[in-house]
Amino acid sequence: MFRNYKFPITALFLLFTTTHSGCLLLPKQRPDAFRNRRFVSSVLQKPIAGNKANLLALQNLNLRDDLYDCEELHLQTEQIPATPTSTMDVRKFRLPEGVKPTTYDLTLKPRLTEGIFDGTVKITVDVKQSVPDIRLHSNGLSIKSVKVNSEEVKFHLEPEYELLIVEKPSEMNAKVEMSIEFSGSMLDRIVGLYSSTYKSGGKSRSIATTKFEPTYARQAFPCFDEPNMKANFTVHLLKPKESEYIALSNMPEDGDPVDVEDGVMVHFKESVKMSTYLACFIVSDFKSTNDEIMSSHGNIPFRVFATPAQLEKTNYARVTGKKIMEFYLDYFNIKYPLPKLDMVAIPDFVSGAMEHWGLVTYRETALLFDKNISSSNNQQRVATVVAHELAHSWFGNLVTMNWWNDLWLNEGFASYIEYKGVNAAEPDWGMMDQFIVDDLHAVLKLDATMASHPIVQTVETPDQITEIFDTISYNKGASVLRMLENAVTESIFQKGVTMYLNKHAYGNAVTQDLLNELQSLSEDGVDITEFMNTWTVQKGYPIVTVSKTQTGFRLTQKRFLADPDKDDSASGNVAYGYKWTIPITYITDKNNESKLVWFKHTDSHVDIDAGDADWVKFNDHQVGYYRVNYEDEDWMKLIKNIRNLDVSNRAHLFEETFSIAESGQLPYRIPLDLTKSLVEERDYVPWVAASNALDKIKDYLISSDVYSNYKTYIINTVSKAYEHFTWVEKPDEGHLFKRARVVVLDLACTMGHADCLKEAKKHFDDWLQGTINFSQDLRGLVYSFGMESASAEEWEKVWEKFVNEIDAGEKIRLMNGLASTKEPTLLIKLIELAKDDTYIRKQDYFSLLSSISSNPLGTSIVWDYVRENWLVLVNRFGLNDRYLGRLIPSITQRFSSTVKMEEMEAFFAKYPNAGAGESARKQALETVSNNIKWLEENKKSVEDWIKAN
Repeated sequence: MFRNYKFPITALFLLFTTTHSGCLLLPKQRPDAFRNRRFVSSVLQKPIAGNKANLLALQNLNLRDDLYDCEELHLQTEQIPATPTSTMDVRKFRLPEGVKPTTYDLTLKPRLTEGIFDGTVKITVDVKQSVPDIRLHSNGLSIKSVKVNSEEVKFHLEPEYELLIVEKPSEMNAKVEMSIEFSGSMLDRIVGLYSSTYKSGGKSRSIATTKFEPTYARQAFPCFDEPNMKANFTVHLLKPKESEYIALSNMPEDGDPVDVEDGVMVHFKESVKMSTYLACFIVSDFKSTNDEIMSSHGNIPFRVFATPAQLEKTNYARVTGKKIMEFYLDYFNIKYPLPKLDMVAIPDFVSGAMEHWGLVTYRETALLFDKNISSSNNQQRVATVVAHELAHSWFGNLVTMNWWNDLWLNEGFASYIEYKGVNAAEPDWGMMDQFIVDDLHAVLKLDATMASHPIVQTVETPDQITEIFDTISYNKGASVLRMLENAVTESIFQKGVTMYLNKHAYGNAVTQDLLNELQSLSEDGVDITEFMNTWTVQKGYPIVTVSKTQTGFRLTQKRFLADPDKDDSASGNVAYGYKWTIPITYITDKNNESKLVWFKHTDSHVDIDAGDADWVKFNDHQVGYYRVNYEDEDWMKLIKNIRNLDVSNRAHLFEETFSIAESGQLPYRIPLDLTKSLVEERDYVPWVAASNALDKIKDYLISSDVYSNYKTYIINTVSKAYEHFTWVEKPDEGHLFKRARVVVLDLACTMGHADCLKEAKKHFDDWLQGTINFSQDLRGLVYSFGMESASAEEWEKVWEKFVNEIDAGEKIRLMNGLASTKEPTLLIKLIELAKDDTYIRKQDYFSLLSSISSNPLGTSIVWDYVRENWLVLVNRFGLNDRYLGRLIPSITQRFSSTVKMEEMEAFFAKYPNAGAGESARKQALETVSNNIKWLEENKKSVEDWIKAN
């Protein structure tokens, strides 16, 4: 599954009292009135149960008693619970191990017009031990009745634990048949079973779709919603009678659809054994482009769906997905487990994509590509996301982690293998080099903080589970697997993975199961488990210090921290005492073939005999998950010889030197001297690493008296590359050349390069007048830098273009352009407009706030808005939304004063319940603390270097 202004919000609070089961607002013969007013806290999602008065906040809703009735509910209902408090027993979130489902027979009837659904699920359950009741998950559903072995039984809900507890019938055998009737809402959510809309011919069209990972299947139907509770699913979906509507699920249709009173019922074949989070149901009017994936076990039908107007945009994903799947079939040497594969672009989708087995769903930006509008970056994103999700067909779907503690087995593997998949489909893109700037560098930054966590981490509650879908599980997981593969060799890694998948097919596994298979193939006597445990059960990573000896070099290791003063290595609570078993690789000026030496966690040091080499470069291609620090003389040798290194090693040196200097363990003159080599740099990967570092220094120096000198230095450094790439695209340019142009021009304009800004404004003005004479790769730059000097009238024109644009990728570029204005009142207006998700889809809301906050004029605006409207945001998105949690570090990452730190601490104290954003708050505070320390300890040395250069 790949950031002081006042904002008054008017909320309407209604108080309901009930005398029976509850009171529910329902529309009076006016379904469109109901449908067009989005409830922030949907009354259908949160029915009122019991004989109590309930407070319900209905946001931005003009209620009239001629439109709505208060009807009596004679149902047992539940509310979607708040985040668990410290008084709750987290063990109760887990289901008993002695009761497991074997089959589900599920009928769902989504009502697209009303935005509600009802259904029936029949579950066959094996009861392996004596239990007082049957417990399964249900969240936000109205439960009408429960039968066990045809006997109607009593039940009750524990909403705080998302549980439906069913009383045992008079007689209960080892096998139980349960039948549950239920209903729910599809409105005001983008998880579970929900409604998504899009515009066609000026009219709004509705679809029903699902997103269940990690704990949202229980919002669509009562189920045993844990990954090791696998079962076979037989699904029946109701679709409207209009001929253009279709229904899709994981499996192909079973027979012809059947007309029924309220629509057409579509039946699907029984699925293979799978986890609940992989089930998927869609009712839509989408169209598809069709193909076949070639396989020695029989060709696989392959379809890619989108809204009818965007059907042509599915072709790239279809052609590329076919190539990637055929590579995976060969790589895993295991047949694709299902009889068909569909991919669908969903207008509203909370994640980038989701690997529902046989029916993979995506954001439109992650699946649709239009060569006339989309950029090279868009194209690569489609390829990588498709490759990521299709890799899950085996690693995650066929074999699933036993519990969410081992999420990295799913996401880390897919995040690494996606690069192999795209490399097979697009061999000219240098994907294995791109890995270090796209995946590795970001996680090295996070994992060098105290707020990080181990790859394998114990989680219990839905919030904790949601929270670990993060950079550690994905990027660090992928980076450690890359290091493991390099250490054991590619062929052994590939064979071990296939053995692991075959051994645990249709079942569940833990990290040790993978390591056992690799150990059985290991040829060098290394204890794979002990080696990998040092990386998976400890947070952080080492820095290897290289010092000269008479015969070569001596290597020692210690934990690397962005702020070494915060080191907690002496706490004694870590299994390996923050020592790692490191596969050290190196090349020399005499031999560019990488050599490997093991540095075990029990060793105090390792000695390397480099012969008569003039220089040695450790961690070849940055394939190891560690840092290397040399003596100054050896750093200078590497800098002098940087043009003799390939692109990934050059990128490594840029990221490494700046990161170590930022921690105070290397003089800043080393990385700054290294930047002089950029005058001759033309490759994409090194430019990405360098520009990221240079942009961060710019943020640090924004209030310095040498700020303009620094920008002048960077302009002079980038000018030759700027003149090389230019604004004009030539027909024979490759993918990496196009991407390098964007990085170089972006850096030049950011630093105030006069010609760059002039060209951006000229193209912006021409574009507003209807003339486009620049590459689609440059659209984002033109919109953002053109807008910086645009008038309010021009901003309104861009807003109008944004509202009318249907291409999701172009909308994001336009949105970021709107956020780049230097007029604060327009930024405030943009935030106000974003409250209406007919303008800014809920999936893009946090991206917008992050984009505004990255504008220096917008940082305080967004920070004040979020603090003053936190409860509104919580009400709209829920504390279980990890993107809400990650908003905080995104909008505070440039803070560098104790005043801002105190504001953050006060805000967290006022709202202590962080939900799925608890770790994000710790990361945010540590980032600001490190920023403050940088200014105290590094600012002067950087300023001195700038003055001298």
